[in-house]
Amino acid sequence: MKRAGFTTRWLPILLLVPQLSIIAIFFYWPAAHAVQSSFFLQDPFGFGSTFVGVDNYTDLANNGEYVNIAQFTLVFTVLVTFFSLSLALLLAVKADNVIRGARGYRTLLMWVYAVAPPVAGFIGLIMFNQSWGPLTELAQSIGWDFKLGVNFNDTATAMVLVSVWKQVPVNFIFFLSGLQSIPRSVREAALIDNRSSTRRFWDVTFPLLAPTGFFLLIINITYALFDTFGIIDTLVKGEPGNNPMTLVYKVYVDGFRGNDLGGSSAQSVVLMVLVLALTVFQFRLVERRIHYT
Repeated sequence: MKRAGFTTRWLPILLLVPQLSIIAIFFYWPAAHAVQSSFFLQDPFGFGSTFVGVDNYTDLANNGEYVNIAQFTLVFTVLVTFFSLSLALLLAVKADNVIRGARGYRTLLMWVYAVAPPVAGFIGLIMFNQSWGPLTELAQSIGWDFKLGVNFNDTATAMVLVSVWKQVPVNFIFFLSGLQSIPRSVREAALIDNRSSTRRFWDVTFPLLAPTGFFLLIINITYALFDTFGIIDTLVKGEPGNNPMTLVYKVYVDGFRGNDLGGSSAQSVVLMVLVLALTVFQFRLVERRIHYT
């Protein structure tokens, strides 16, 4: 394999400086500041701070509401990740088999990718409007009195549905690209060996999509934990109350509304450690079962 060569050792370092500067300014510096703030009880008006050690973390461990929110975040992440990946894979398989009208079919599936999370949440508000929302009327037709922003389970259902709808197009693009990169000779050989399309998919196609699926698994977990903030904030109409919320949204509520800067910093540190541990677990255990060709 031909490797790129540099006449001086400073040129590659110079090329990396802009990216490293962005990472340092927008990630490492705020992360270090959050860790520092988590050990202090800060005045909400910025007049001073008091060192309290690990009291902020102790309060989190003894806070039943925080534990409940953490459990909901786990369920929410699992549901969004599972349905986003499974629906996108199903649509990608169907799109890969479509011959007539394939371009229009794929375009209709991918256009949602351009919708921002707050806009997706606003569309969800329209669809689940209590008076004339189409999905609310559909739920009422089957005897489900759907009340967004009032009933905990109804609001959680809307959050999951809108989040899945927003993420499916991204997964669809990657899965479709992965399917189209499978050599035709492999598909023809599988067709000769097994006439069952279901068996061919699970025995041949799905293992070849494993690298793409592993990448999307990480992306979707990150999306469910962080990028759904705009959707959640829009759906609960800025008034969380007894409505469901995720750990990221609780950091915002406690820090910017409750003015508990030390407690919200401790929550962000805990969330950062959990994501780091999850990433290490995925790369150390899950990736061992993934074979790249």
